[in-house]
Amino acid sequence: MAVGDEAGFATRAIHYGYDPMDEQGALTPPLHLTSTFAFESAQAGGEMFAGTREGHFYSRISNPTTALLEQRIATLEGAQAGLATASGMGAITAVMWSFLSAGDEVITDRTLYGCTFAYLKDLARFGITMRQVDLTDPAALEAAISERTRIVYFETPANPNMRLVDIAAISAVAHAAGAKVVVDNTYATPVLTRPLSLGADIVVHSATKYLGGHGDLVGGLAAGGAEDMARVRLVGVKDMTGAVMSPFTAFLILRGLKTLALRMARHCETAQAVAVWLADQPAVSKVLYPGLADFPQHALAARQMPGFGGMIAFELAAGDVAGAAMMDRLTMIRRAVSLGDAETLIQHPASMTHSTYSREERLACGISDGLVRLSVGLEDADDILADLAHALPPKTARRAAA
Repeated sequence: MAVGDEAGFATRAIHYGYDPMDEQGALTPPLHLTSTFAFESAQAGGEMFAGTREGHFYSRISNPTTALLEQRIATLEGAQAGLATASGMGAITAVMWSFLSAGDEVITDRTLYGCTFAYLKDLARFGITMRQVDLTDPAALEAAISERTRIVYFETPANPNMRLVDIAAISAVAHAAGAKVVVDNTYATPVLTRPLSLGADIVVHSATKYLGGHGDLVGGLAAGGAEDMARVRLVGVKDMTGAVMSPFTAFLILRGLKTLALRMARHCETAQAVAVWLADQPAVSKVLYPGLADFPQHALAARQMPGFGGMIAFELAAGDVAGAAMMDRLTMIRRAVSLGDAETLIQHPASMTHSTYSREERLACGISDGLVRLSVGLEDADDILADLAHALPPKTARRAAA
């Protein structure tokens, strides 16, 4: 028998929704590489299309492999249902197109991933307004929200400056005004934050990152109430975007979920050590990591997250030119966008992931010219520190611990 919702997180990530005895004893769930499905009768096909009979009829709508992944993300997020999409942006856009119409408004936090910011800003062409509000202050949302507000959207921690939002407090304000709360949980994963349990309505992920975990796929996931997810499936994905996840991608993410809890524990442990070390370097002027006691929202992080994640943002005292030079001196750490891989990755948001902002918009959102984003991988901590020590300006860097 497959395990149920009462099992532990790691157990559900490995077993939930699948019994090998249903598939001739195959320990690994099979990969269903098919675009369409045969019907036992014309009536059965009609009933499936009408939604009165369960079953798969076309892989743009559902597929057994992606369906298992959707069940897994739903149980891990504490949701009624999940939905797999072709990318993280596919998840975000499918959700937005499902619930927004001309004349509506989306309120977001000030800091957003660059492509999310560009998409929401571009909704103005369709008569939908995006307003950025300081969602670290629930009173600011209370003052800004209106009868036009349909969705309140934010990331926590935010990409790239680690800004946190109090999910419970913001959800209470949004729901009082009749708005849905959508949270991008990519940085934290359900290992560290479960937004639905804190009041959010829908969670979205770039499964490309920690959920897949190996840098070999692009995918997205959403989770929420059964009615909401059915709407996103049939409107946002089927009709509006066509952002359908391939069964092979779902197969890879299912593999990644099996080690998610273990990997996140290692990411958190090593990132904490790296953040503490960076904070002690004279060449580094600022370190943004929720696990540091002097992080502005450390108390909220401790209350909302059992661990502080694998992402760090920092700045060099000598500025952005020195930051670029430091990145070029790295030998093991890879200069690459994305995050959550086994490899430690470093990138410059202003010129890379957040280049869709104008400089003025970026600075207003707390993303400085010199900010560097570090995705701490699964290598030995001493090797990560040694590479950073080698790359920091040589006269000011201190030696990594032996």
